[in-house]
Amino acid sequence: MLVRVKVERVTLDTATSRFVVILKDEKMNRWLPIVVGSTEAQAIALQLENIAPPRPLTHDLIKNMLDSIDVEISRIIVNDLRENTYFALLGLEVEGQTRNIDARPSDAIALALRMKADIFVEEEVMLKAAITDKDTRAEEPERSHEVSPGDRLEQLNVDLRKAVQDERYEDAVKIRDEIKRLKTDMRNFS
Repeated sequence: MLVRVKVERVTLDTATSRFVVILKDEKMNRWLPIVVGSTEAQAIALQLENIAPPRPLTHDLIKNMLDSIDVEISRIIVNDLRENTYFALLGLEVEGQTRNIDARPSDAIALALRMKADIFVEEEVMLKAAITDKDTRAEEPERSHEVSPGDRLEQLNVDLRKAVQDERYEDAVKIRDEIKRLKTDMRNFS
Protein backbone atom coordinates (compact mmCIF):
# COMPACT_ATOMS: atom_id res chain seq x y z
CA MET A 1 0.00 0.00 0.00
CA LEU A 2 1.23 3.47 -0.84
CA VAL A 3 1.08 6.33 1.66
CA ARG A 4 0.85 9.87 0.28
CA VAL A 5 3.29 12.21 2.04
CA LYS A 6 4.32 15.85 1.88
CA VAL A 7 7.75 17.32 2.37
CA GLU A 8 7.40 18.99 5.73
CA ARG A 9 10.85 20.52 5.86
CA VAL A 10 14.59 20.13 5.42
CA THR A 11 16.60 20.42 8.60
CA LEU A 12 20.11 19.98 9.90
CA ASP A 13 20.54 17.15 12.41
CA THR A 14 22.72 18.97 14.92
CA ALA A 15 24.05 15.77 16.45
CA THR A 16 25.48 14.45 13.17
CA SER A 17 25.76 17.65 11.11
CA ARG A 18 23.82 15.96 8.31
CA PHE A 19 20.77 17.22 6.47
CA VAL A 20 17.45 15.44 6.88
CA VAL A 21 14.31 15.70 4.76
CA ILE A 22 11.16 15.12 6.79
CA LEU A 23 8.27 13.49 4.91
CA LYS A 24 4.92 13.68 6.72
CA ASP A 25 1.98 11.31 6.45
CA GLU A 26 -0.79 13.64 7.59
CA LYS A 27 -3.48 10.93 7.81
CA MET A 28 -1.59 8.80 10.34
CA ASN A 29 0.49 11.64 11.84
CA ARG A 30 3.83 9.96 11.04
CA TRP A 31 7.14 11.45 9.97
CA LEU A 32 9.79 9.75 7.86
CA PRO A 33 13.27 11.27 8.24
CA ILE A 34 15.62 10.68 5.30
CA VAL A 35 19.26 11.77 5.43
CA VAL A 36 20.31 13.61 2.27
CA GLY A 37 23.44 15.27 0.96
CA SER A 38 23.96 19.01 1.28
CA THR A 39 23.47 19.64 -2.46
CA GLU A 40 20.17 17.78 -2.51
CA ALA A 41 19.09 19.47 0.73
CA GLN A 42 19.75 22.84 -0.87
CA ALA A 43 17.82 21.88 -4.01
CA ILE A 44 14.82 20.72 -1.97
CA ALA A 45 14.90 23.70 0.40
CA LEU A 46 15.10 26.23 -2.45
CA GLN A 47 12.08 24.67 -4.10
CA LEU A 48 10.11 24.58 -0.82
CA GLU A 49 10.83 28.27 -0.35
CA ASN A 50 10.06 29.08 -4.03
CA ILE A 51 13.51 30.59 -4.50
CA ALA A 52 14.81 30.48 -8.06
CA PRO A 53 18.60 30.28 -8.32
CA PRO A 54 20.25 32.62 -10.83
CA ARG A 55 21.33 29.60 -12.91
CA PRO A 56 19.53 26.24 -13.12
CA LEU A 57 20.61 23.63 -10.59
CA THR A 58 20.91 20.02 -11.72
CA HIS A 59 17.30 19.21 -10.79
CA ASP A 60 16.08 22.32 -12.64
CA LEU A 61 18.05 21.20 -15.69
CA ILE A 62 16.50 17.72 -15.55
CA LYS A 63 13.02 19.24 -15.22
CA ASN A 64 13.66 21.52 -18.21
CA MET A 65 14.90 18.56 -20.27
CA LEU A 66 11.89 16.41 -19.36
CA ASP A 67 9.52 19.29 -20.16
CA SER A 68 11.17 19.82 -23.56
CA ILE A 69 10.55 16.20 -24.60
CA ASP A 70 7.03 16.01 -23.07
CA VAL A 71 7.88 13.58 -20.30
CA GLU A 72 6.10 14.02 -16.99
CA ILE A 73 6.86 12.68 -13.56
CA SER A 74 3.53 11.27 -12.41
CA ARG A 75 4.74 10.33 -8.94
CA ILE A 76 7.70 9.22 -6.92
CA ILE A 77 7.71 6.34 -4.48
CA VAL A 78 10.14 5.75 -1.63
CA ASN A 79 9.80 2.02 -2.05
CA ASP A 80 12.43 0.28 0.05
CA LEU A 81 14.76 0.54 3.03
CA ARG A 82 17.70 -1.84 3.21
CA GLU A 83 20.67 -1.54 5.57
CA ASN A 84 19.72 2.07 6.46
CA THR A 85 19.59 3.07 2.78
CA TYR A 86 16.36 4.28 1.20
CA PHE A 87 15.43 3.52 -2.40
CA ALA A 88 12.97 5.32 -4.67
CA LEU A 89 11.30 5.11 -8.05
CA LEU A 90 10.45 7.93 -10.43
CA GLY A 91 7.19 7.27 -12.29
CA LEU A 92 7.71 8.76 -15.75
CA GLU A 93 4.85 9.24 -18.21
CA VAL A 94 6.28 8.74 -21.68
CA GLU A 95 3.95 8.62 -24.70
CA GLY A 96 1.05 7.35 -22.60
CA GLN A 97 3.08 4.69 -20.83
CA THR A 98 4.40 4.69 -17.27
CA ARG A 99 8.01 3.77 -16.74
CA ASN A 100 9.60 3.45 -13.32
CA ILE A 101 13.19 4.62 -13.02
CA ASP A 102 15.41 3.84 -10.02
CA ALA A 103 16.51 6.98 -8.15
CA ARG A 104 17.90 8.19 -4.88
CA PRO A 105 15.04 9.51 -2.73
CA SER A 106 16.70 12.92 -2.42
CA ASP A 107 16.88 13.37 -6.21
CA ALA A 108 13.37 11.99 -6.67
CA ILE A 109 11.97 14.40 -4.04
CA ALA A 110 13.77 17.39 -5.58
CA LEU A 111 12.31 16.52 -9.00
CA ALA A 112 8.83 15.78 -7.64
CA LEU A 113 8.69 19.22 -6.02
CA ARG A 114 9.74 20.92 -9.26
CA MET A 115 7.27 18.95 -11.40
CA LYS A 116 4.38 19.08 -8.88
CA ALA A 117 4.31 15.27 -8.71
CA ASP A 118 2.81 13.31 -5.84
CA ILE A 119 5.19 11.75 -3.32
CA PHE A 120 4.44 8.33 -1.85
CA VAL A 121 6.10 5.95 0.59
CA GLU A 122 5.45 2.22 0.72
CA GLU A 123 3.62 1.33 3.95
CA GLU A 124 6.30 -1.27 4.73
CA VAL A 125 8.95 1.48 4.72
CA MET A 126 6.78 3.64 6.99
CA LEU A 127 6.37 0.74 9.40
CA LYS A 128 10.14 0.19 9.50
CA ALA A 129 11.28 3.77 9.91
CA ALA A 130 8.55 6.34 10.58
CA ILE A 131 8.34 8.26 13.83
CA THR A 132 4.86 8.71 15.29
CA ASP A 133 3.31 10.83 18.00
CA LYS A 134 3.03 7.64 20.02
CA ASP A 135 6.81 7.13 19.77
CA THR A 136 7.42 10.55 21.29
CA ARG A 137 5.12 10.12 24.31
CA ALA A 138 6.34 8.42 27.44
CA GLU A 139 4.47 5.31 28.42
CA GLU A 140 4.00 4.10 31.96
CA PRO A 141 6.15 1.05 32.59
CA GLU A 142 4.09 -1.98 33.49
CA ARG A 143 4.20 -2.82 37.20
CA SER A 144 4.65 -6.56 36.61
CA HIS A 145 8.09 -6.12 35.02
CA GLU A 146 11.42 -5.68 36.68
CA VAL A 147 12.23 -2.16 37.74
CA SER A 148 15.38 -1.78 35.65
CA PRO A 149 13.76 -2.47 32.20
CA GLY A 150 10.87 -0.19 33.15
CA ASP A 151 13.26 2.54 34.22
CA ARG A 152 15.20 2.03 31.00
CA LEU A 153 11.99 2.30 28.97
CA GLU A 154 11.04 5.50 30.75
CA GLN A 155 14.47 7.02 30.09
CA LEU A 156 14.37 6.00 26.43
CA ASN A 157 10.99 7.69 26.00
CA VAL A 158 12.39 10.88 27.52
CA ASP A 159 15.42 10.64 25.23
CA LEU A 160 13.16 10.09 22.21
CA ARG A 161 11.04 13.16 22.94
CA LYS A 162 14.21 15.22 23.37
CA ALA A 163 15.73 13.93 20.12
CA VAL A 164 12.57 14.81 18.15
CA GLN A 165 12.35 18.20 19.84
CA ASP A 166 16.00 18.90 18.95
CA GLU A 167 15.41 17.63 15.38
CA ARG A 168 17.99 14.84 15.80
CA TYR A 169 15.98 12.43 13.71
CA GLU A 170 18.67 9.81 13.18
CA ASP A 171 19.06 9.54 16.95
CA ALA A 172 15.26 9.41 17.30
CA VAL A 173 15.05 6.44 14.92
CA LYS A 174 17.73 4.56 16.87
CA ILE A 175 16.02 5.29 20.19
CA ARG A 176 12.63 4.26 18.80
CA ASP A 177 14.13 0.95 17.62
CA GLU A 178 15.65 0.39 21.06
CA ILE A 179 12.26 1.04 22.67
CA LYS A 180 10.65 -1.53 20.38
CA ARG A 181 13.34 -4.11 21.25
CA LEU A 182 13.01 -3.45 24.96
CA LYS A 183 9.20 -3.73 24.85
CA THR A 184 9.50 -7.03 22.96
CA ASP A 185 11.99 -8.33 25.54
CA MET A 186 9.72 -7.21 28.37
CA ARG A 187 6.72 -9.02 26.81
CA ASN A 188 8.77 -12.18 26.22
CA PHE A 189 9.91 -12.32 29.85
CA SER A 190 6.48 -11.75 31.38
